[in-house]
Amino acid sequence: ERHSNVPQNHIEDGLKLGRWLSGQRIRKKRGKISSSIEKRLEDVGVVWDVYSEQWKKNYRLLVEFQKREGHSNVPQRHKEDGKTLGEWLKKQRKEKKKGKLDS
Repeated sequence: ERHSNVPQNHIEDGLKLGRWLSGQRIRKKRGKISSSIEKRLEDVGVVWDVYSEQWKKNYRLLVEFQKREGHSNVPQRHKEDGKTLGEWLKKQRKEKKKGKLDS
């Protein structure tokens, strides 16, 4: 599939690869992973902060939408590249109102 962002429920050759990778992320967050293992996982493209990576991808889609349409008023049900960009933007607006959106 050309990426290492494995869904948590993914099974590969009978092994629970997604759960294993999730465990590696938890170990890294707790500082309990060796630098050699961390480097090996990074070499195959493992993303440590999945949520941050998803946010960046959605933001790039929003920028593309804005360039193409001339505005950022994405309809709530609009999909961009298979992602529900309108829902994501709605969530960002809610987070901003709550004061939870990083600047």
